[in-house]
Amino acid sequence: MTQSPFVVLWRVMNTCNLACPFCAYDKRLAFPRSVVDTQEVARMIDLLGQWRPGRPVVLSWLGGEPTMWQDFETMTARAAHAGLRQSLTTNGTTLGSRRMRATLAERFDEITISVDAIGTRHEELRGWPGGFAKLARWVPELVNAAPDLMVRANVVLMRQTVDQFETLCETLAGWGVRTITFNQLGGRDRPEFFPAHRLRPQDAARLRAALPALRQRMHKRGVAILGGDPYVDRILQSAEDGQLPITSCQVARDFLFIDEACRVAPCAFVEDHFGIRTDQLLSVRDLDAVSGRLCADQANRPHDACENCMSTQQFSKFAA
Repeated sequence: MTQSPFVVLWRVMNTCNLACPFCAYDKRLAFPRSVVDTQEVARMIDLLGQWRPGRPVVLSWLGGEPTMWQDFETMTARAAHAGLRQSLTTNGTTLGSRRMRATLAERFDEITISVDAIGTRHEELRGWPGGFAKLARWVPELVNAAPDLMVRANVVLMRQTVDQFETLCETLAGWGVRTITFNQLGGRDRPEFFPAHRLRPQDAARLRAALPALRQRMHKRGVAILGGDPYVDRILQSAEDGQLPITSCQVARDFLFIDEACRVAPCAFVEDHFGIRTDQLLSVRDLDAVSGRLCADQANRPHDACENCMSTQQFSKFAA
């Protein structure tokens, strides 16, 4: 049985080159953009490389668009040298670069590409004219150049796109994508976009009914659609405006989120709550203790967001 890794997800910048109307990092939005302190990232990479938690450690890069980070090449090389596994979530706009594809092939175990719909609908949702056609060329080129790289697609499901999900999965399989994850549109980032595009209960119910047969078809093509029953049930519950309070969050047992200000939390919904920063993690002993600190603090002093938990890690998004 393969041992599950400990994932450190680091959002290194809140700048992006696309204009997604559902995303907080839409390039059209006027707010101060920030980027992580590279020296602190380098220090943490070295510390994580010394850590031996009894299972693999994966350093997962997030943005904005992390491949736009000016230190992406330098820091991913450092992480590879430190012996860390690496993953990446990207909008795919830099995959046309042969150099980028070579970097991913050499240093990464897994990348996740955001693809939300077929053709022009995806392009409209991402503010990227011609983008879907480019991904249709670039993703197979990446797969061919990096046969050992796990290429995953993540799909944001909306009322207007959920009926395309099965066709999209078939298309992604044709590109060489080997795992597919999905999440429902959330309302926190862009509340003005959410009401007209959120999943309705009937949309979520159709998705749940269609998934078993779709999983079987994709399995025959060598593609896994991830997301356990609790995750699918949570999507339906959320579409019905159901609340799910969490009194004992266990996400930090397997997962840490770090933002561009170097704040440490169990998830991206509560990064301002716990008062732990990476510059307080000075030794492997500190790393050993941080998950327990976060879990205990959440139980004793939950964030308001814990009254209706939307963390996908809490609800088996990545279960096979």
